[in-house]
Amino acid sequence: MNFKKNVLSFTAFILATFLSWNVQAASISGTIKYEGEVPKFNEIKMEADPICLTHHTTPVYPQTLVVGERNTMANVFVYVKGGLAKKTYPVPAEQLVIDQNGCQYTPHVAGVMVGQTVKILNPDGTLHNVHALCKVNQEFNMAMPKFRAETTKVFDKEEFMFPIKCDVHPWMSGWLSVMAHPFFATTKPDGKFKIDNLPAGTYEIEAWHEKLGTQKASVTVTGDETKEINFTFAKPQK
Repeated sequence: MNFKKNVLSFTAFILATFLSWNVQAASISGTIKYEGEVPKFNEIKMEADPICLTHHTTPVYPQTLVVGERNTMANVFVYVKGGLAKKTYPVPAEQLVIDQNGCQYTPHVAGVMVGQTVKILNPDGTLHNVHALCKVNQEFNMAMPKFRAETTKVFDKEEFMFPIKCDVHPWMSGWLSVMAHPFFATTKPDGKFKIDNLPAGTYEIEAWHEKLGTQKASVTVTGDETKEINFTFAKPQK
């Protein structure tokens, strides 16, 4: 009898392992581009805090619209807006790191899951303050003197895109979104994004930019395929 139970248990284990190895998950990838002439921004003047200047050897410009080769766009937040099953997703153990190096926020646009730790760094050797203008989560304004190299923060409510700024250095600004799921990505200057591990289904995908608004698309994925979606932003018509 024990032998039979052992055989059944072992068979169940093998079956479960096999099924876990064969769970299929799809991906969505694409590229974000800017259409038209890229506007020119004035150089950021950092003379008010000479320490900021020591971190740069070339002119610094606002991160409002950052484009790469062939007008690909950075700082576009792409995420699954609709179509996900209502469930609780595990919180990543990995921390989101926001660096203030050179008196700028890096990344300029980011996403984090509810309950995930955000680590904020201050390697500049000067005073910063991190002012998060939340509406759903608790707003905070946290001083980071030059001797405070890092701090952490956890957001306990879902909240889409609120600004973060430094009141000491008025040119410093960034954006953070607190998400209930892990299906999001932020583009770098190459404009590329990829969202992995999506179960089969039909989803609404949204691409968000701080000045140019949003673009939306619908996509259906099955199995372990990768579907491509590309978005193009342009200067709004007057």
